[in-house]
Amino acid sequence: MKIIDGKQISAALKADVAAQVASFPALYGRVPHLVVIRVGEDPASVVYVRNKAKACELTGIRNTTIVLPEDTPEAALLDRIRSLNADEGVDGILVQLPLPRHISEAKVIESISREKDVDGFHPLNVAGLWQKTPHLEPCTPKGIMQLLKATGVDPCGKRAVVIGRSNIVGLPTAKMLLDANATVTLCHTRTKDLAAITRQAEILVVAAGKAKMISGDMVSEGVVVIDVGMDRDPDTGKLCGDVDFDSVAPKAAAITPVPGGVGPMTIACLMQNTVLCFKDRVSKKA
Repeated sequence: MKIIDGKQISAALKADVAAQVASFPALYGRVPHLVVIRVGEDPASVVYVRNKAKACELTGIRNTTIVLPEDTPEAALLDRIRSLNADEGVDGILVQLPLPRHISEAKVIESISREKDVDGFHPLNVAGLWQKTPHLEPCTPKGIMQLLKATGVDPCGKRAVVIGRSNIVGLPTAKMLLDANATVTLCHTRTKDLAAITRQAEILVVAAGKAKMISGDMVSEGVVVIDVGMDRDPDTGKLCGDVDFDSVAPKAAAITPVPGGVGPMTIACLMQNTVLCFKDRVSKKA
């Protein structure tokens, strides 16, 4: 059994980004600029935004973090995004989710310029993924695919099972595995006889947001397991994934830990997407 070390793999990706960014002042006169907006003080969001700022510092990407109060009107946030869309010195815009309940996430995502949508959530980027036209890939699914590649796992011809149907992880991951020529089954928390399906998986991606929902008796020997979950163990209160690591790991050929698996890859892929947005924008001006 191999532990898929997301920290190590993401560090290599960030080092590659840093090497690229170091050459940009001479080539383009500046480095990429990522603006991250956080509304309110959600504890998890505070940590995620801080980690993104650290990654920017490490890779040489310019970062601006805008923190707005919890009661910020939706219109005010949309106005701020519009001004960033028009700012030629900004290459990437990310609004940290979740947002306060009075703000429409759909409106906010759609308001970000497609060309600056480093999250890959804009409807036109989503359409590009499904229609196989140019697009930015969402960071977590992109990170999952890079974890598989770094582990030497080729999805081609393999049976892949994805649990979770969110627009952010489950659906795009299923599509990217399909594009890599896997045979994909998409499941969710209401799938009947889930274990009968998960036992067929050669690649199992779990992103349902339910602590330890996948146990050792639900997988077959030699499965590759990608655990996207970030939950609290109901018994210990400690951080855990959607997969019961202790019972699944002995049967797995390779498995991601939580923490230290998918999470670091998401941020590394955000850095990659910021560079892609930057290069796309400067190439259009050339």
